[in-house]
Amino acid sequence: MSDITGIFPDPSLQKTPTGLRLAPIVVVGALLSFSPFFGLLPPEWKTGFVVAGVSLLSAALLVVLKGQIADYSARRAMEAMAVFAEQDLFPCLIANTQGDVLSSNSQARAQIQAFPGARLENCLKSMIANPPAILLRLQSLAEIYGKAREDIVTVGSTIPVSVFGVGNGLFCWRFHLETPGRWDEVSVPVVTEGRNGALLRVNGAAEHLLGQKPETLHQVISTDVQGAGEITKVKTANGCVPAVACELARFGTFRDLLLLPMDDGEQSVSEASFADLPVPIMRLSPDGIILEANRLAAKLIGNIQPGETNVDQIMRALGHPILDWLARTAAQEPAMRSEFLRLTRQDKEVFVQVTLNRVVNNGQVCLIAVLNDATELKTLEAQFVQGQKMQAVGQLAGGVAHDFNNLLTAISGHCDLLLLRHDQNDPNYGDLVQINQNANRAAALVGQLLAFSRKQTLQPEVLDLRDTISDLIHLLNRLVGEKVRLTLSHDPVLKPVRADKRQLEQVFMNLVVNARDAMPDGGEVRIETEVVVLNQPLARDRATVQPGEYVTVKVNDSGVGIPADKLQKVFEPFYTTKRTGEGTGLGLSTVYGIVKQTGGFIFVDSLPGRGTEFTVYLPVCAAPQDAEPAEKPISDPQSARQGEGVVLLVEDEAPVRAFATRALRLKGYTVLEAESGEEALRLLEDGALNVDAFVTDVVMPGMDGPTWVGKAMETRPDVRVIFMSGYTEGAFGESGPEITNSTFLPKPFSLNQLTEAVFQQLN
Repeated sequence: MSDITGIFPDPSLQKTPTGLRLAPIVVVGALLSFSPFFGLLPPEWKTGFVVAGVSLLSAALLVVLKGQIADYSARRAMEAMAVFAEQDLFPCLIANTQGDVLSSNSQARAQIQAFPGARLENCLKSMIANPPAILLRLQSLAEIYGKAREDIVTVGSTIPVSVFGVGNGLFCWRFHLETPGRWDEVSVPVVTEGRNGALLRVNGAAEHLLGQKPETLHQVISTDVQGAGEITKVKTANGCVPAVACELARFGTFRDLLLLPMDDGEQSVSEASFADLPVPIMRLSPDGIILEANRLAAKLIGNIQPGETNVDQIMRALGHPILDWLARTAAQEPAMRSEFLRLTRQDKEVFVQVTLNRVVNNGQVCLIAVLNDATELKTLEAQFVQGQKMQAVGQLAGGVAHDFNNLLTAISGHCDLLLLRHDQNDPNYGDLVQINQNANRAAALVGQLLAFSRKQTLQPEVLDLRDTISDLIHLLNRLVGEKVRLTLSHDPVLKPVRADKRQLEQVFMNLVVNARDAMPDGGEVRIETEVVVLNQPLARDRATVQPGEYVTVKVNDSGVGIPADKLQKVFEPFYTTKRTGEGTGLGLSTVYGIVKQTGGFIFVDSLPGRGTEFTVYLPVCAAPQDAEPAEKPISDPQSARQGEGVVLLVEDEAPVRAFATRALRLKGYTVLEAESGEEALRLLEDGALNVDAFVTDVVMPGMDGPTWVGKAMETRPDVRVIFMSGYTEGAFGESGPEITNSTFLPKPFSLNQLTEAVFQQLN
């Protein structure tokens, strides 16, 4: 893998942050402020100089901070691109607009010596004439159109070059280089055709067959080879001989052609030549029987019996039946020439790209299948698709959670209002309690969706995991039951971490419950904590853990285990191996979201029949432990404190607005209603109107909550503000925290939570 940790090895390649360029100005201002001349200035001038100096210093620090954030984002993007570039089979590199190489894969370093810090034009001098002009032309096209491609004609070959912009003045270059002389050592005739039929390369076996080194393909065969594999006549020094012409590979405007001579008597491909081919290749009948396979094909596919094994027994098509594809190709019907297939090997998952060519051999139609191992390509594709899917589900979860929270606020709120009018002896009281409890369960489910999408509101604190797990052990013992034994093993010098205690408890409970369910006949669940120091990045499961100190929590079970094909799906939302009705499929996805939002990592290892181990990595917190906040007493909905004052309630959802209005009025507040920020501002135009608190939704059609509140506080700066939203705090931009005297109330909230929040703000 490429050295992605040294993406900017040359300090000269890093741009100087704007804040550093402002530093001399700030220094000059500071020197003037403390010079003898400063003491001679009038007091108002001194104040002006001080204010100007502080302003310049603040602006410089802000610019430096933004520059550092942008630089960090660029580095992370570069690291991700470097990982993908390393999987490319051809030289691939990232350079800036000046042509300085910032990152390169192993192929680029080996074939064109494109090491980080080198000049790209110097790397190409030995292959391309006048590389600066070519690079400038392609880079200019990429700046205009986003990408560019050109086939560069060189002595003996054509090099396809492609480039596309990746933002921040960076470009990704890819050079489709053929390995020099790769056909020279094989014992089968291969020629390389360039533009207009010119032969760029003829290997030794082809020269021996032809008796010469021809200059054009038409001097060898008279027909145009389209890759179909028809038998043709090859012109040699001893006359024309029948041969199968097959296209092995195509690179831009040139291609490699295989010329397999055939025995005049039996019209069959030479077995020795077929077995020695440097690419995996098979000969198939139209109905899929493998007639012949060379050594590389047998190694790639596994155990096959030529003449007996059918291709549909060892491969599976990803879109349609494989035999239909073979039949259509043999009948010369329109069909894809190349397909990606999955091998049915039991030891590992292998994907192959199969290219079919139709061949007529002695009047019999057969198919030549050229194979290419595409496992890495399909793995990268699967990772990319998985990433997109997880991102889409996260966005969907956030949007659904917002709408659900509005509905649940109205349901639970009106239920609280009904409970105020019924005592426990009322026959309807039990039904109302059931409605309330199920609304709370629905709210917990929405919270799990937000946890998966990493958008829940966290309240982090410095924790000792030994204390956290000890406080939870009684509940965990009740969860696992009598058949399962729960044991703990702590590192004696465990270091603190910074996390939300309630969310972390949810992680441990979900992991232990899953371990219990994996052992229906009983067993042992073991929780182990340990401090781990990583001196090198730990890369596994599409994640990279950076060097540093981590506290690991391992949850082991001795259960049935997880099959290898399902291991990578366990963190997906709604994926469950349990029967219908036994699980929501959100347990592990919630764990994943909480751990990632906390800044940690989670990995899973499992062997079927041997058990499963989940390992959570949490970064060690070096900050001193804060004093534990005092627990607020939890009062029931019917004991909320009475208050007084004028409250302006702004909410676009009518059911939520109706509930909140009635709840506040019941507790003694005077409530003014508005369904939008614009309507609220119109009400506040009356200067005689006295308002003590704004209770407003954040996301509304038209003017959002922070915007209208900001305008209102220009004339009413002392009004207290309560923001409420189905989204989480901080998910609505940067406006919220800038509002003074404000607090946040997440939906869904109960009658007591709403009135208590208003009481706390006004008192």
